[in-house]
Amino acid sequence: MPSREAYVRPTAPIIPLLAKELREITAGRALWTMLLLVCPLVGYSFVQAVSLYSASSAAALQSPVLARSLSPLDGILVPTFGSFYVAVTLLFPFVAIRVLGQEKESGALRLLVQLPYRTSTLIAAKLCAVLAAWVMVSIPALSALFVWAILGGHLAAPETLNLLFGHLLYGLLAGAIGLFAAVISDNSATAAIIALAVTIGSWVLDFAFAGRSGLSAWLAELSLTQTLRPFEQGLLSAGLVLGIAAVIGGLIAMTIVWLPPGTPVRAKIIRSVSSVLVIAAGLGVATQIRASVDLSEDRRNSFSRADERLLATLRRPLVIRVNLAAEDPRYIDLRRNVLAKLERVMPDVTIVLASERPNVADPSDDYGQIEYVYDDRTDVSRSTSPREILPLLYALAGVQPPTSSVGEDYPGYPLVISADAALLWFFGGLPVLIALAWRRIRGAPPDKGSLVHQGDKP
Repeated sequence: MPSREAYVRPTAPIIPLLAKELREITAGRALWTMLLLVCPLVGYSFVQAVSLYSASSAAALQSPVLARSLSPLDGILVPTFGSFYVAVTLLFPFVAIRVLGQEKESGALRLLVQLPYRTSTLIAAKLCAVLAAWVMVSIPALSALFVWAILGGHLAAPETLNLLFGHLLYGLLAGAIGLFAAVISDNSATAAIIALAVTIGSWVLDFAFAGRSGLSAWLAELSLTQTLRPFEQGLLSAGLVLGIAAVIGGLIAMTIVWLPPGTPVRAKIIRSVSSVLVIAAGLGVATQIRASVDLSEDRRNSFSRADERLLATLRRPLVIRVNLAAEDPRYIDLRRNVLAKLERVMPDVTIVLASERPNVADPSDDYGQIEYVYDDRTDVSRSTSPREILPLLYALAGVQPPTSSVGEDYPGYPLVISADAALLWFFGGLPVLIALAWRRIRGAPPDKGSLVHQGDKP
């Protein structure tokens, strides 16, 4: 005979649970303290970015060539949100931990799991609270965009929204780490240590293994900092989004497994294996997906439209053997300027990297050569510039280079302006508004018993 819980849980309303989670996360000091700390951090970064951008613009106004190198994405948005990224990495896990940690320490978690809600519903509500907290702590960074627009600065909607989407995914990832750390720890202090070990440890991976090949390159890709770099370049990668979603989903699944207090630890570990396998499978599939969209206004991740249309018609396999070390600056330039763009536009591209260092004692050493094999034709070059490599590829394919398009040059957006007055907003006006909102929310009478009464209904 079905139990009473089987009838109650599907009909239990979610609104009281969401209201409870939002009320609790906004009533804590962690969220508001982080919000107050983010204001001067983002404000100072924004003002400094505008100052440097303005100094570069003063020289670029006399030279169209210099003006084309001035992009608000690089000069304003990335530095401003870079400080926000540091705050999310170091502080946001504490906010996410509070969603579960306080209930676990007080014993309220044992009462919460007895309410007529599935465990997945409870965690989903807490994840919604974490999302709401991220939206709140992003207010200073979002206000910097409005200040830049008021000052007359240019904002391209696709690349701006893409950057915001990347930071949203990163915030959810940091929040999922915090939730999982809270559910496997006995107290909030231990959970904070675990979360910081993961986030700061990813920086160590990035610094220690970046620019290397083989296993080191794979370890470097696990760094959390790698998740934002394509978004900061205006690139929306389907594989990256899938990989981040797989990790977030796996962490949430393991949080659901570890939430019930009465389940033996051994059973939780066994059930967590499937979540780990899902994460591994998701990451494996993500590495095979090359689909991406260049949303940068200056098309920094793409060739010209005429070149892309022609390259897309070259459907025979292209094999590129690069005789350079992965950490060689020439390979980094080649990867950014040519290889990554070819992988995005051509249907069949294989890149073989030789990571051996040059032999200075052997004058015939071919280190630095790049071999291009298309169908049964081969050519060699040492250049890392698309101006020399694309004609080489067209010659191998036996096609005529396209005519250059007119009007595709990025104009650049130089602007000589001072944002010093914005310090009054970030150091004065916005913190005062946040403090008043905090006081009002803490002074509001709680909605006593609403969730408990909902849970008592048959």
